[in-house]
Amino acid sequence: MKKSIIAIAIVLLATVGSATAQNKVKLGHINSQELMQIMPGRDSVQTILQKEVEELEETLKQMQSEAEKRVNDYTANQAGWTDLIRQARQREIQQMSANIQEFQQNAQAHLQEREAELTKPIIDRAKKAIDDVAREGGYNYIFDGATLLYMQDSEDIMPLVKKKLGL
Repeated sequence: MKKSIIAIAIVLLATVGSATAQNKVKLGHINSQELMQIMPGRDSVQTILQKEVEELEETLKQMQSEAEKRVNDYTANQAGWTDLIRQARQREIQQMSANIQEFQQNAQAHLQEREAELTKPIIDRAKKAIDDVAREGGYNYIFDGATLLYMQDSEDIMPLVKKKLGL
């Protein structure tokens, strides 16, 4: 009984091994960073983001300028103020500083969210083209060539994806 189980296991392993050898795995690779650089719409995304960055920077400069005026006023006039007025002005300056820091953090988060929102359709188009090329070409795996350190028997699918995208 034990010998027949071992014999069956050997036959199964031999069958699976020969079936795997007959179905060669087809590998492909693409440099997604390079693809994103040439995707249509990328330039308009950069333009929109640059405009928003400039608007946020202008607001930040105004906030910083106003805070600087308050600090200069405080420095120039503090000697003539009562303790109560000095403390109130110090709190104003501290609050302005906190507001500036909060604005910077919120602006950075907003820009990251906005970039993700604007690039999502571009990324989705690229992903769909890669998926279509993989299915049509019978590829089992597509690797991002930007991170591969070694590849053997892998085809660069960039020309096929460019063709699919009309680039």
